[in-house]
Amino acid sequence: MGASGAKSNPMKTLFPTIVVVLCLVVAFAVFYTVFASPDNFEGGDPVKGHPLNMFGTIYKGGAVIPVGISLFLMVIVFFIERLITVFFLAKGRGSIDTFVSNVRGYLRSNDIDHAINACDEQRGSVANVVKAGLIKYKEVSAAGGDKETNREAIQKELEEATTLELPMLERNLPFFATIASVGVLVGLLGTVLGMIKAFSALATAGAPDATALATGISEALVNTAIGIGTSTVSIIFYNFFTTTIDGLTYRIDEAGYTVVQTYETTH
Repeated sequence: MGASGAKSNPMKTLFPTIVVVLCLVVAFAVFYTVFASPDNFEGGDPVKGHPLNMFGTIYKGGAVIPVGISLFLMVIVFFIERLITVFFLAKGRGSIDTFVSNVRGYLRSNDIDHAINACDEQRGSVANVVKAGLIKYKEVSAAGGDKETNREAIQKELEEATTLELPMLERNLPFFATIASVGVLVGLLGTVLGMIKAFSALATAGAPDATALATGISEALVNTAIGIGTSTVSIIFYNFFTTTIDGLTYRIDEAGYTVVQTYETTH
């Protein structure tokens, strides 16, 4: 059965923490090196110089900017990790439709061993669940006994295997949902702090300076742009993976139903 999903892998447990720490480190490093480069400001002064390009404008957005950048990096890293897990590991080798069709053919011929071998070749979550059901199918067929009891035993084995596989499919998805909400709030926080800074500087200067005010507001709004962009991408990725996982779950249920139905019709 899909016992591999039940094994505790320390790396999988620590992976989210490692990603969060590394993304924060990379974001702050880039912010204070690339964006703070003297080439991005008039007079080569990141503190008092006017920004000459977008990098300089982003740097002027304030210390909240690297937090927003780190959230965006987290979204990208978790997207790559989920992409590898769902599309290359969970789906297994080859077409799932072809795999399910082959298993049906083997079951109609009562060739359980070949069906189990097909699961070993396919691999992935669907194959793990089907293999668990097939092994139980073979056991109850050899042992005999009450047909209804055996059918329930096969169904229970399929449900347990599915329960073991689902956490692997859904792992780290909550990060997308969390970042989708936090990204906007972080962006708004940076914008509010930037606006406070801009108006405070204007009040200190005494005479109204529309240019300085407009510059300060545009720099503050960079936070909002990064926050909204990060949240948008995170929501898209979250919906994409949940839809894909729902499709895989349907395939698992379909394959499990095939195993149970075959037992009922052949015994």
